[in-house]
Amino acid sequence: MNSYYADLHIHIGRDLHGRPVKITGAKSLTLQNILEFSMGQKGVDIVGIIDCHSPGVIEEIDLLTSTDDLMPHSGGGLIYKDAVTLIPGSELEVYDENCKGPVHVLAYFPTMEKMKNFSDWLGPYVTNIHLSSQRVYIDGKTLQGKVKELDGLFIPAHVFTPFKSLFGKGVVSSLKEVFDPELIDAIELGLSADTTMADQILELHSYPFLTNSDAHSLQKIAREYQELELNEPTFQEFVYALKGWEGRGIKSNYGLDPLLGKYHETSCADCGSRPGHERICPICGSRKLIKGVSKRIEELSSYSTEPPIRPPYIHQVPLEFLPGLGPKTLNKLLARFGTEMAIIHDSKWEELNEIVPAKIAELIMEARNGALKVRPGGGGVYGKIE
Repeated sequence: MNSYYADLHIHIGRDLHGRPVKITGAKSLTLQNILEFSMGQKGVDIVGIIDCHSPGVIEEIDLLTSTDDLMPHSGGGLIYKDAVTLIPGSELEVYDENCKGPVHVLAYFPTMEKMKNFSDWLGPYVTNIHLSSQRVYIDGKTLQGKVKELDGLFIPAHVFTPFKSLFGKGVVSSLKEVFDPELIDAIELGLSADTTMADQILELHSYPFLTNSDAHSLQKIAREYQELELNEPTFQEFVYALKGWEGRGIKSNYGLDPLLGKYHETSCADCGSRPGHERICPICGSRKLIKGVSKRIEELSSYSTEPPIRPPYIHQVPLEFLPGLGPKTLNKLLARFGTEMAIIHDSKWEELNEIVPAKIAELIMEARNGALKVRPGGGGVYGKIE
């Protein structure tokens, strides 16, 4: 069994014609740039690109396949330059009569043929098939049924964030209200929650948890990711890992310390203060409060038994969060270690201190060991390393 680093929620900013796909995504976030950056600087083995329903993205994948740089794998997914696996996916927004607010979901498919069939089917139900995260004008269960008909995986996205998530809006209290629980393959936690927090909700105990970046720029790739134990990096092996079959599985989740998440604490939308459990801002009197993930999970907390045994959730701090570690310092480290995954996981203090000041070397070690002091984030502002 082999270990692979996987980030399964990466957006496309522009297609090969320069047209927007994810409006808020960086222009440099193109398909080929993602693949090259992931296998190069980041050291990620498997990427889930979740805008593959867009015709422009489909066209570019077909072009790369025609040059043999991108090859379909017999086990599902596509292999780029024998180095990184692409799993085609789609992020969509469900807002039916059961949601009471928009809910983002992820769907992944084993082949581009299946993805093309899904894109063709999806076209009449969205306003613009070329764009990412489009609202789909059918109910959630119908969408689930189509994904399963095409042998896909269905996963609610960043389920606790205050905007466009299953639980974050504060109205839905059970996934059964919106989806068929039997047709959900995993739960994506998002940047402001970890395994311990999510396992306070009993109905989530039966699902594996995923930690992904939701990257809107190249540098944000693998700010959260998981290490998978697979025979080979394919779609089918990923399915086995989610089910824990025959030795496959999620070995570890690597995610931000929830305190670093920009929606961890409740925050006033008008003045930015943190009112805690109060319903009116004590500073400015505003009622426009952005409920924090920690508060929302506290409201949903329901379990009365021990949570399931899960892979370790390791609080991973991206290198860009570390004070004093700017682009020049990062380039020095990359020249020595090759990839960010190697710096984060494999470097030794003595090796680091040959290249960077002792203070930065110590920060990298503390980040690896979960020993950094964090100022909590909230209201759309990330927490900070102190």
